Amino acid sequence: MPCWYDGPLASFDTETTGVDVERDRIVSAALIVQETPRAAPRVTRWLVNPGVDIPQAATDIHGLTPAHLARHGRWPAPVMEEIARALTEQALMGRPLTVMNAPFDLTLLDRELRRHRAASLAHYLGPHTLTVLDPLVLDKHCDRYRKGRRTLTDLCAEYGVELTGAHEAAADALAALQVVRALGHRFADRLGALSTAELHTRQAVWHAAQARGLQAWFARNGSEESVDPHWPVRPELSTAA
Repeated sequence: MPCWYDGPLASFDTETTGVDVERDRIVSAALIVQETPRAAPRVTRWLVNPGVDIPQAATDIHGLTPAHLARHGRWPAPVMEEIARALTEQALMGRPLTVMNAPFDLTLLDRELRRHRAASLAHYLGPHTLTVLDPLVLDKHCDRYRKGRRTLTDLCAEYGVELTGAHEAAADALAALQVVRALGHRFADRLGALSTAELHTRQAVWHAAQARGLQAWFARNGSEESVDPHWPVRPELSTAA
């Protein structure tokens, strides 16, 4: 029986109006499904007209202009519904979902669902569990003393994954999925015996420890920036408070 990193995996990514999960919006998203490392990936894309101003800084990153989204994007409410149902299908199938920096993309999706559908991501998942594999958390845990940045581009270079068209949701989702497979192979002695459900639980612990370490580093350097320890979805601000 193949290890999880050689089996069926899905991957999700978004492009957004900014980096604030409470206020910013999704402008594009993609879901990749791949049954084996050599199988052709199945790709679903969404393009969203968010109905709000899109900062030039965001457009400079992903290339999606307000005019393009106004012409080709769909209204957010039905798109968020489709995305939530698509992710729920992955949970129902027991297919692990790769999400690079999961607390960003999944929290932002949760807030968009609350904004446009008056329902949380957990509401759509119901009794099903979304098993998440976060290459950022896994890499930091397995190779914690490696120096340098750990963006998706950096991880692709580290694990020998080709990233074509960075900051396009489908390209980023596929690259993250391939990084997770490569990471699983490199650290098979530490990760191979674990089920994806066990990995999900451990990543929550690892991320919290990583957040505490980063918070301590900020404090030592006189920064008041806070680091949220929750993974893979941050609680609502009122709940967190």
